[in-house]
Amino acid sequence: MGKHDNYDGSEIVVLKGLEAVRKRPGMYIGSTGSRGLHHLIWEILDNGIDEHLAGFCEAIEITMLSDGGITITDHGRGVPVDIHPTEHIPTVRVVYTMLHAGGKFGNSAYKVSGGLHGVGASVVNALSSRMIVEVKRDGHIYRDEYRDGGVPVTPLSGGMVPIVGKCAKNDTGTKVTFYPDPSIFDTVEFKAETIVKKLKETAYLNKGLRLLFTDQNTGFSQTFCENEGIKSFVSYLSREENVLHPTPVYIEGKSGDIEVEVAFQYNSGFGEQINSYCNCINVVDGGTLVTGFKSGLTRVLNQYARELGVLKDKDENFDGKDIRNGIIAIVSIKHPDPQFEGQTKTKLGNNDAKTAVEDVFVSEVTRYFDKNVEVLKTILDNSLKSYNARKASDKARNAVLKQLSDTDTKSKLAACTSKHPEECEVYIVEGDSAGGTVKTARNRKTQAVLPLRGKILNVEKTPLEKILLNNEIKSMIAAFGCGIAEEFDINKLRYDKIIILTDADVDGAHISTLLLTFFYRYMPELIYEGKVYRGLPPLYRVEYESAASKGNKKKKISEYLFNDAALEKFRASGRKIISLQRYKGLGEMDANQLWETTLDPDQRVLARVTISDAVEADEVTSLLMGSNVPPRREFIMAEAKNANLDLA
Repeated sequence: MGKHDNYDGSEIVVLKGLEAVRKRPGMYIGSTGSRGLHHLIWEILDNGIDEHLAGFCEAIEITMLSDGGITITDHGRGVPVDIHPTEHIPTVRVVYTMLHAGGKFGNSAYKVSGGLHGVGASVVNALSSRMIVEVKRDGHIYRDEYRDGGVPVTPLSGGMVPIVGKCAKNDTGTKVTFYPDPSIFDTVEFKAETIVKKLKETAYLNKGLRLLFTDQNTGFSQTFCENEGIKSFVSYLSREENVLHPTPVYIEGKSGDIEVEVAFQYNSGFGEQINSYCNCINVVDGGTLVTGFKSGLTRVLNQYARELGVLKDKDENFDGKDIRNGIIAIVSIKHPDPQFEGQTKTKLGNNDAKTAVEDVFVSEVTRYFDKNVEVLKTILDNSLKSYNARKASDKARNAVLKQLSDTDTKSKLAACTSKHPEECEVYIVEGDSAGGTVKTARNRKTQAVLPLRGKILNVEKTPLEKILLNNEIKSMIAAFGCGIAEEFDINKLRYDKIIILTDADVDGAHISTLLLTFFYRYMPELIYEGKVYRGLPPLYRVEYESAASKGNKKKKISEYLFNDAALEKFRASGRKIISLQRYKGLGEMDANQLWETTLDPDQRVLARVTISDAVEADEVTSLLMGSNVPPRREFIMAEAKNANLDLA
């Protein structure tokens, strides 16, 4: 019998308390990299924001401590410290040591909340080497401390958390200090710029809330407070654009228990940017609240277009794309019972959110347009231009789309033999020379190769009908098989992985950026669904002598190094280098070398392209690929030293 043949209850491991979080941290915070590290701050910050949404907190302080910790102080009601009726320990200890414990399940403590599962505070504790919680309530200051992933170390006093001081009776709130566990995270170094960006966004979404940030390491401090909320947010996002009306349109209202806010402004660009938030959480993939906004906007503007004679009776209606051309919008709702898809909360599923947003938007924006007819006419003129351009180009565009078949790519695409998308991948390779080597080295069953001849079109600020005339883009659309823009259907994608493979030089980086811009603007689901990767070929091949051992002679050993830092580390190891080869491009590798370093699934290094923040992605894409050169140069120079990759 094999050792697992006797399968019984002893084989089942039960993770108690917070052990599950430490065993699988990615399930709760997404990753153990820098993004997951900063997620700890957002979880505690959310608790203070929930107090603000409930009407009890006007300010939150966030401090980066010089010893590597973070302190977050809210001026809310303070976490309850009384004995919990069912757990029979202080409630504050229940909140910070038990999963799915919080005031967010019933509707008594919080009408709306960003914390969905009641796991935030306890997850942060589970992933910290130390946490201190201080609560101000009823004129007293209570203190509890935890170590090594949430183990309480403070002795209780008469069953209660001990009182360590006094305060004014109206001075209430919760102060949480935590130190991330270095045995869990790849890095425990917080970045001030990441926190500042988040606080700026949070201030826009919470009108009137003051957020005070201090970095003890540098002495930097800043206060964020936006009294105009998301209206200011849209102005900020539109700051580099040629806007068509001077101030954003802002509307707010309530439908049942759902509060709705929408702000939008049009510019002369070709794209659309709609950022959505539910209970201050950025739902990157949108969902029902965005659907409600789009349908309401289309309905209202078509109705006005008919009434004002912009559209004649014989004309068809504007479609959604005509109407949203050049829009930057924020849709923010407060919902008492949000149904997000997944712990990472990237999409909202509530059907009542669609109805609420559409109803509030239609009634309030109608009231606004009736009073601001010039703004309405400007938007309708923009829609009419888009409509006319679409009608004129539809014939040419449809002709191009009809040509997109496998026959178009026969001269370029080296297809794989498998017809099962889940096991197939396509390498997008720079140039025919490297493409030829990759074709020779690949696994023909599962790996396809699409060489690009030259750089693809920069799609930023370019209309779709012109984009579709570019041969390299046509080849990619045909190869992927899932269409583009409005016709895109990720279920038709022929590959599980799309791998960008370029030389490690300036030209290669530019081609990668052009490709990612195209994917983000016209096939964003590829990135959101984790289908896009960058292949990371080695930069060096080093040969060195092995250390002599008893009875064995020294041997020559070769090793691949992927960057200059790895080379410096190798040199510092003291091993004697016999030869050092620097690869200037993929074409310098033979097929065997390319297979074992870049194509072999068991040995290669891939970087998955991820976008956790649609606002930042849109801003950076516009900055890098737009026409405004000085800010682009400043961004590249400032960010070059911080460049890193999330490896998958």
